[in-house]
Amino acid sequence: MNVTVIGLGEMGSALASAFLKGGHPTTVWNRTPGRAEALVAAGAEEAASVREAVAAGELVVVNVKGNTVARELLASAGDALAGRSVVNLTDGTSAEVQAVAEWVAGRGAEYLHGQIMTIAPGIGHPDAVVFYGGASAVYERFDAVLGLLSGHKRLVADDPGVPVLYGMAVHDTMWGTLNGFLHAAALLSSEGVEVGRFLDDAGASMKALISFLPSIAEAVDSGEHAVEYGALKHHLPSVEDLVRESRERGVDDAFPGFTRDLVAEAVDRGHADDNYSRLIEHFARR
Repeated sequence: MNVTVIGLGEMGSALASAFLKGGHPTTVWNRTPGRAEALVAAGAEEAASVREAVAAGELVVVNVKGNTVARELLASAGDALAGRSVVNLTDGTSAEVQAVAEWVAGRGAEYLHGQIMTIAPGIGHPDAVVFYGGASAVYERFDAVLGLLSGHKRLVADDPGVPVLYGMAVHDTMWGTLNGFLHAAALLSSEGVEVGRFLDDAGASMKALISFLPSIAEAVDSGEHAVEYGALKHHLPSVEDLVRESRERGVDDAFPGFTRDLVAEAVDRGHADDNYSRLIEHFARR
């Protein structure tokens, strides 16, 4: 299968390399000259224009800086885009991706969006993850070639914007977890406690945190937040203690303070006996 890769930054180059290693004739194009030298040496063909690149590939993979740029580059292909299948691996918002998908469809081409959940060196690794959104027929047709990019890939919706939300949800959870951990690390360090030792001693408790997520997800999906154990009223004293401890040690208290305010607000609204999942109402406000 002939594959085209548009955009040869660190990620785009890794994508093109994976296709070449998988035995696919690969045509590449990049706005800045000189980026294709290593790929050409490995067997890729460098196109002189986007139109030429698009015309050469049954599958056209785009990985550039922003969906505005992605759309502009695809537009420069003109009628060569018709009949092609576009896999857009460009970061952006779900609305931006949906707009590109609609535009591509209007030019007679098929479209998938892929959200890459690894850094460039991870492309092709068995543990790498890519979420896809779009028509299942297109996803299935290119199943083998897309499998060269990651060991874990999944078509999560026919809406190309949904994989963007999946990616953001993973990052949102990651940043919240990392911020909480670093705040905890600051508390421990203020007493001279090594953070690595803490992880060794508290490993079982830390692993148990992940086990709560399915029950939280179930409560959010069902809208049923009543709980027999672990109610919000039991969280409040502990988080208040954390705020006071932080202040007394000179550790920034904004992060636990935000949590305390969320819990206190929910309790004041009559949800003292509800699961922590009740706080979804704060974050889902419009």
